Amino acid sequence: MSELQQSPAVLLLEDGTVFYGHAAGKKGTTTGEICFNTGMTGYQEIFTDPSYFGQILVTTNAHIGNYGTKDLETESSSIKIAGLICKNFTWQFSRTRADQSIQDYFERENLVGISNVDTRAIVRHIRHKGAMNAIISSETLDIKTLKQRLAETPPMEGLELASKVSADEAYTYGDESAKYRVAALDFGIKENILRCFSGRDCYVKVFPAKTDYETLAAWNPDGYFLSNGPGDPASMDYAVVTAKAILKAGKPLFGICLGHQLLALAVDIPTYKMHHGHRGINHPVKNMISGHCEITSQNHGFGVSPDAIRANEDKVEITHINLNDQTIEGIRVKGKPAFSVQYHPESSPGPHDSRYLFEEFIRMMENAGKS
Repeated sequence: MSELQQSPAVLLLEDGTVFYGHAAGKKGTTTGEICFNTGMTGYQEIFTDPSYFGQILVTTNAHIGNYGTKDLETESSSIKIAGLICKNFTWQFSRTRADQSIQDYFERENLVGISNVDTRAIVRHIRHKGAMNAIISSETLDIKTLKQRLAETPPMEGLELASKVSADEAYTYGDESAKYRVAALDFGIKENILRCFSGRDCYVKVFPAKTDYETLAAWNPDGYFLSNGPGDPASMDYAVVTAKAILKAGKPLFGICLGHQLLALAVDIPTYKMHHGHRGINHPVKNMISGHCEITSQNHGFGVSPDAIRANEDKVEITHINLNDQTIEGIRVKGKPAFSVQYHPESSPGPHDSRYLFEEFIRMMENAGKS
């Protein structure tokens, strides 16, 4: 065992709870909101999901790093989590297709982590106490110093983070001669969403988060897409204004995760901060239209108000419900070709039960073109 693997590290939670373990990745200090993901695989896709920006991730799977990392298996250009907490951080890997070990990957990406901690106890604590800020350090174990640093970290509620992970300039994805043109607002879009569109005969132009409706419409798309992303949707007035303009124009609109929340805000349905959110690849969701159930991939810490939706049934129809806690997982705007889901139908990682939603959007654009 190397000297770094034996180096001590500490995890301090906002409520004063402390866990001691070993350093993982780059030696240093990092802060963010602590959350946990229950997925058994797909850790590299999770690490690079922009929706995790500003969050320290606890992995409930006991072994992280056992199949190494591969540069092609990412959802964005770099790691987006703020830090990692895991039980077993495996330096050696057995997969021949891997490019490097997770340790080398984290050092390259400047990611600080902690291993050899009781992740079950940490997850139980979060489930009981709720999401909160945390700090990891392998530089100092002085709790007083770390408490001072942690106190300077802003809470997730009220944070506008989408513009920090969005593209600086517009870019295109797919075949220019494709049948459909989709204008996508990038609030932290995942690579596999673009693959799912491209594989369904769509040419996508991805626009920076704060692009106005006039610029989007000038490209003359057949439909619009509101992407996933990090932060508090209630802090994104600029995106709500754009979503309202798209709805007014009447062209097909599809939203995923943060995009789902923004669509709700655009029809005056408020969002709220969840106790500890949904993050994993085994969440059961019922399609209220078809009656079918699907196992879904999820990553969100905010939700759409069920009470407000039920009080505005003239505006919005509930299309999907989470079977674990009855939260709203999908909506459709009445009288408009617009719908959204809270979960991730592109599922990277995760099951493919929900890929049909991309086909629904395609049919929506096709029908709009005939009218």
